[in-house]
Amino acid sequence: MANAWDADLISGGASSSEYKGRPIGIGLIGTGGIAQSVHLPAYKKLQDEGKVRIVALCDIKPNKLAEANAKFGPAQTYENYEELLANPEVEAVDVCTPNYMHMPPVVAAFEAGKHVICEKPIAIDSKQGQLMVAAAQKAGKKFQVGLNMRFGAGPQAIKRLVDAGKLGEIYYARAQAIRRRGVPMWGVFTEKDKQGGGPLIDIGVHILDMSLWLMGHPKPVSVSGTAATKFGHRTGHINLFGQPWDPNNFTVEDFASGYVKFENGASLVLESSFVLNNDRERFETSLYGTEGGVFLDLHNDDNTRIYTEEAGTLFDSQPVFLPGVATHEQEIRSYVQSIIDDKAVAVPGEQALMVSTILDALYESSDTGREVRF
Repeated sequence: MANAWDADLISGGASSSEYKGRPIGIGLIGTGGIAQSVHLPAYKKLQDEGKVRIVALCDIKPNKLAEANAKFGPAQTYENYEELLANPEVEAVDVCTPNYMHMPPVVAAFEAGKHVICEKPIAIDSKQGQLMVAAAQKAGKKFQVGLNMRFGAGPQAIKRLVDAGKLGEIYYARAQAIRRRGVPMWGVFTEKDKQGGGPLIDIGVHILDMSLWLMGHPKPVSVSGTAATKFGHRTGHINLFGQPWDPNNFTVEDFASGYVKFENGASLVLESSFVLNNDRERFETSLYGTEGGVFLDLHNDDNTRIYTEEAGTLFDSQPVFLPGVATHEQEIRSYVQSIIDDKAVAVPGEQALMVSTILDALYESSDTGREVRF
């Protein structure tokens, strides 16, 4: 297929105005932690506003399914997503399954004529992601990926600044998603066959997406990097995310770094970790342009800074009075509104596929010891 990030290929085309004035039927596949903590509460609010109906829920675990239905139903319940997709009342689908189970229900949903939002990353790897994007384009339906951090007030403010040309040409970025001791022990985050990778695909995906979005999605031409497991196979280490990890069931990296070159001459450095002997947790990106620079702290908007030179003086400034934003709720609202208004989704599958393609190349570079060129 052509480059998946070509603008003229972006999916999410014609639906119609048929959704205006009536609630959209929502079906949710996967009713575990992320669904119950943020997705379903957002749909519940939208249901109270008359924009959606929570029509159907699906999970292979009956206890999770019953729990979600008790909190957010009553809805029709299924243990097989194909049965949910056969329900004509379901018009839009939300997929909250583990990474290795993103592709099958997403592709099936498009084949059934549904709109789709899928949790991040787009898939366990870019090959599956390509199938998902192709299915969306063929169906002509909306496809959004849950890279929710774009919706924060700080990132939105900086994006407006970038789009206004205040940084000039952005030629370098440094993206960090680093935990000092933070291995998630819920879900399958340490199992490569189900997750696809470790911190790089779990939290690195967010900071890479943020950086690419702010840079205007330049086309990558090469990637080099390394992914290492220095702590995962050892015992006796502190884990600030609950119980100690099982070294016998730790098959992902605990640290990764990469260097990306783009067609327009720009470059980006990416660092991500679950475990690292570092001063603190960092979830940050820095952008360097010909007219100004930015330091963006995804955990604290108050730390965000803009660096410029004006009238013979160097200035450090910051955005102030930024509103608090529930980013997962905002991403769900955006998805629903794009269907109602028949407009492009905020985080299209093609852009999420670009992120996945770069991450795959970094893993390949680590395995081969060579630069990967596109």
